[in-house]
Order: sequence, then structure tokens, then C-alpha cells
Amino acid sequence: MKWGLILSMTALAVVLILYEWPRVKKLTKKDKWVFLTLVTISWVLSMFDLPNLPGPTTIVQSILKPLWIFPE
Repeated sequence: MKWGLILSMTALAVVLILYEWPRVKKLTKKDKWVFLTLVTISWVLSMFDLPNLPGPTTIVQSILKPLWIFPE
């Protein structure tokens, strides 16, 4: 794991929440939950190396490949 990436993204998420919280504080409880949920999802996705992950078709092919081997 890259600890520098984790620490920097966590720090950025905290700074974002602290910066936006005065505006979010005036909103409803539901809007606060949406804001925190979106920040959390973004933080989790930032931990993955998304450009280098295989796509959904590659994953499905690797799962189903043993089923396509038919005896002749």
C-alpha cells in the first residue's frame, strides 16, 4: 500500500469537509448525509488505481472461462 497516497487523500478529504461545513451546516440533515456520503465514496475510489484496473468484461471472462471449455 502507498501510505503517502492514503494520508494525502485523507488530509484532502478532511480539508474539504472543514472548508465546506459552514455552508453544509445550514442545509437539512438529508443533504448533510448526501455530502458526507459523496465525499466518502470519492475518498474510497481515490485509493484504487482505476485507470489500470481491468474492466467488467475482463472480470466476467475470467470468471466464466472455465465454463466455456467443452470436451471434444
